[in-house]
Amino acid sequence: MQWKSDIPLTEGQLISKRDEFWDTAPAFEGKTEIWVALKAAVDATFKEDIPLAQAILDGAGVSLPGGSLRECYDEWGTRYSIPVYCLSNPLNLVLESDRDSPAEFSEPVPSSASSGGQVQGNQGEELKVKVRLSTTGEDIRLVLNTMETIGMAKKKLQDQEGVQEPSRQRWYFGGKLLGDKSKVGDAHVPQGYVIQCIINTLDFDVITTKE
Repeated sequence: MQWKSDIPLTEGQLISKRDEFWDTAPAFEGKTEIWVALKAAVDATFKEDIPLAQAILDGAGVSLPGGSLRECYDEWGTRYSIPVYCLSNPLNLVLESDRDSPAEFSEPVPSSASSGGQVQGNQGEELKVKVRLSTTGEDIRLVLNTMETIGMAKKKLQDQEGVQEPSRQRWYFGGKLLGDKSKVGDAHVPQGYVIQCIINTLDFDVITTKE
């Protein structure tokens, strides 16, 4: 299954993206035990043990109408969708030997944010949330830092998923609009909760207005 990532991913970022999916997938729909079986089947395919993968799917009563793990159904007719990045590596995977891949994500956090003195070892805390896109209704798993601004988080969503630029995104949580300059931590979004992202797709919005 060949595919190309819109934004080149390092091995570390790809593994992190996969872990986030498998950690949170059971919360969306379907049965946890089916998700466990699907992950085991995917792991078997990575080891090129197709007979084992098939045996796992048969044992769990999972069918693949399209012949691919991207779309599976259990015996109750529930649909399980697995993103392509969990099934194979992108053609443009960035190989890194020495660099610590998460460093790229921490670069946008300005060190001046702690201008009062020494920068703490962990600038803020890692926060895993889901961002629900108004255009597709899809929930995107995003790893943010509580010290980042909402504007930075929007840019991260654009880089990771190829959605519209930050100026076209409106983020809401608990019915409140999250301002671009406010910090992610100030929004008090609990781990794993959903942020609503309203995306303006109207082309004429590209024209600069006086507002």
